[in-house]
Amino acid sequence: MNAARLRFVRTPTGLVGSLLLAAVVAVALLGPLFAPYAPDEPVGVPFSGPAEGTPFGTDFLGRDVLSRVLWGGRSVLALAGLATLLAYAGGIAIGLAAGYSRSLLDPVLMRAADVMLSFPALLFLLVLVTGAGTSKAVLVIGVALVQMPLIARIVRAATLEQSVRGFVEAAVARGERTSAILRREILPNIAGPIAADVGLRFTYAIILVASVNFLGLGLQPPAADWALIISENRSGLTLNPYVILVPAALISLLTISVNLVGDAIARSLGISTARRRLVR
Repeated sequence: MNAARLRFVRTPTGLVGSLLLAAVVAVALLGPLFAPYAPDEPVGVPFSGPAEGTPFGTDFLGRDVLSRVLWGGRSVLALAGLATLLAYAGGIAIGLAAGYSRSLLDPVLMRAADVMLSFPALLFLLVLVTGAGTSKAVLVIGVALVQMPLIARIVRAATLEQSVRGFVEAAVARGERTSAILRREILPNIAGPIAADVGLRFTYAIILVASVNFLGLGLQPPAADWALIISENRSGLTLNPYVILVPAALISLLTISVNLVGDAIARSLGISTARRRLVR
């Protein structure tokens, strides 16, 4: 794993993806420090074009587009990141239990995962948000639940492969507890496939969070969020296209860079892109 981490940034894909990702993350995290105005402060005529002091013009309420864009990336990263972490926490636990149990627990957990996978992800999120309310917690939990069955399948397959290895059988023969075997013997040896899959899951989380926010069922005005900025200003595309193009470009660069880094890591670990996409 350590050698793979060093190798992936030396490839053209890994280098370009890492640089792009670092740039977008820097804009999202450090942007508020350089915003010329408060994100909810009107500074001019609505939908005015670029001018001195407002290089990307203003939005539908006359707020500075640059300032709102600089403030709007933290929510995308935070919500998608938390949802991905929560999904992996649940997915790894379910996958380990299903793959190692060799009992009725395995088919029960996998059939439950199949039921979850039968629902279109965005439709499930929209129903959940509509019923439970438009809050950050509901959005994060919903995105995590959508991702969890896919992660559980990957972990289960890797666990099944490792559970028949000699070092696992030796640990069982020594009388080690199941929790110790999973933690010390199996989990470190399936870290590669999990790491190779993180890019895909994080990208999918970004897309889902942005989609719900764009539809107005996630974060609510006057919050500054890249997807919400696009949604709020659709009517002004012909008047000031920058209010749409700039946040859309940043979302696109974020998803592209995460995918490039994920593919580079997968190749450095000897996992093909085609194999990764089979589990989606």
